[in-house]
Amino acid sequence: QVQLVESGGGLVQVGGSLRLSCVFSGSTFSTYAMGWFRRAPGKEREFVSAISWSGGRTDYADSVKGRFTISRDNAKNTVYLEMNMLKPADTAVYYCACSRFVYGGPTTSFNYWGQGTQVTVSS
Repeated sequence: QVQLVESGGGLVQVGGSLRLSCVFSGSTFSTYAMGWFRRAPGKEREFVSAISWSGGRTDYADSVKGRFTISRDNAKNTVYLEMNMLKPADTAVYYCACSRFVYGGPTTSFNYWGQGTQVTVSS
């Protein structure tokens, strides 16, 4: 059974940085596309970023382009989200997800989800 465990969230000041990690287990990591989503208080979950199984394709929400970077290490079964120049609007619970489908962009269906990690950006 696929399991995803996120870490790296926390409290950071405006303009600061955080790196989220998500460790995958239970299947062959290198065959899954990976994604990050977030849910801010009172809002619906939204797409943040995703990466194909090979790392050859990445996508970002417009709101994070140029500030966030997704990457993966298939040898460590881990996907990362490097977040820089953080804003209060980035405050949310961040979820890692994986897809066993061929990655075709942000509308790809993601099958498994982690429990989430809280990111709070204070002003």
